Amino acid sequence: MRVLIINPGSTSTKIAVFENEKEIYLKNIKHPSDKISEYEKIADQYHFRKETILEELQIAGIELKTIDCIVARGGLVKPIPSGVYKVTESLKADLLKGIMGEHASNLGGLIADEIACSLPGVNAYIVDPVVVDEMEDVARISGHPEFERISIFHALNQKAIARTHAKKLGIAYEELNLIVVHLGGGISVGAHKKGKVVDVNQALNGEGPFSPERSGTLPADALAELCFSGKYTLAVIKKMITGKGGLVAYMGTNDAHKVEMLVRDGDKKAKLIQDAMSYQIAKEIGAMSTVLKGKVDAILLTGGLAKNSLLVDYVKDMVSYIAPVYLYPGEDEMKALAMNGFMVLKGEAEVLDYQ
Repeated sequence: MRVLIINPGSTSTKIAVFENEKEIYLKNIKHPSDKISEYEKIADQYHFRKETILEELQIAGIELKTIDCIVARGGLVKPIPSGVYKVTESLKADLLKGIMGEHASNLGGLIADEIACSLPGVNAYIVDPVVVDEMEDVARISGHPEFERISIFHALNQKAIARTHAKKLGIAYEELNLIVVHLGGGISVGAHKKGKVVDVNQALNGEGPFSPERSGTLPADALAELCFSGKYTLAVIKKMITGKGGLVAYMGTNDAHKVEMLVRDGDKKAKLIQDAMSYQIAKEIGAMSTVLKGKVDAILLTGGLAKNSLLVDYVKDMVSYIAPVYLYPGEDEMKALAMNGFMVLKGEAEVLDYQ
């Protein structure tokens, strides 16, 4: 069995082929910035990216007729429960118009479906997009009816790591209470209650710990004052929140490894900022432990920043009293997508309908 994986990012597209659950081909296609800038909207990049993918597969000698299913990274569709979704006309329509916002990941399902349509008996799927929503109703209340808490987080990696941990223990994911922490360019901390993420910080542009390039939760009054100060446009303020917040704002870089090296070299400012990020991560874990009423089987740290032993030790020192802490450094979205594809092919995963 062969599964083709398509994972579009802002300036690149990752593609991979897995055969019998083993990766046999991986390519990170870098798209020149001047080429990307030719397109006014992300949706306009669709044909360019699809043709590039097909060219790379041809160069690698991967014949499309050997592919059994295609799995793409899910985009900003309507809030949906976790799972595998067949790409349908309604799903494609929402990806195309960016119903929840424009992002390169919206192209994944569109490209996967067009390729699948040219192959008899082959279907295209998306898995655990960032808008997976399993939050309990009480968690949606923010404090003012004009503002509702919403679920946007690293669902694909969080779910994959949670299931990996459960499998190692020989216990069903649905039997565990876990706090899963994705530590990357954005940081999300999810309370996994018996297989559902019942609460999580909005990790894209709203709340939680600051991260390499996101500001996380900010003092509301100060933010309101800034918005009406006349000094900044809405676009600039939004960029302060996501893109130029966090380490970028404090240290002038989104390279967390560079900041870590500064800390190791004795830079006091770098240490304070890294410690503050670690502190906020631990604080969010503590909050999620109350969501689970203290009944936490494990805390799982994943993502690129989980390779930073200084950050990890700081967090562990603050939260290890809650539950055992396990490390799953890095992330492997391609493998996570592939494993879901193989589960579908083997009849081990239910294919859900997008409504």
